[in-house]
Amino acid sequence: MKNRILCALTAAFCIAGAGAVATTQAAPQPYKVVDGNKVDGQTLNGWRTWRALACERCHGAAQEGMVGPSLVNSLKVLTPAEFKNVVLHGRVAKGMPNFDGSKQVVDNIDNLYAYLKGRSDGAIKPGRLEEIGK
Repeated sequence: MKNRILCALTAAFCIAGAGAVATTQAAPQPYKVVDGNKVDGQTLNGWRTWRALACERCHGAAQEGMVGPSLVNSLKVLTPAEFKNVVLHGRVAKGMPNFDGSKQVVDNIDNLYAYLKGRSDGAIKPGRLEEIGK
């Protein structure tokens, strides 16, 4: 009886451990990129949003920081939820305005994250982008 309980507990721990391993796998990238400057349509829309709002005025043309922080570095540690919170609600005391009133930003927040995450990961090169397959 004692052996059966021990076997059942061991099996339960093994199953639980396997589940824990599965949850620690890296999340899929939110962007697709080929040759550093060809991206999927959603990521391209994120880049277009970046350009339309002239974010480079504070964060630099290569997202490496100026008056505002380097987004290449910031997106190495910010979660998608933290990124959305900062962009949509701002950090007014630090000079970051809120963009929750911008339809373009609200509609493309995930795409903007994908573009900047690709830049942070080094997969997307600075400069002009085009859509994959075009």
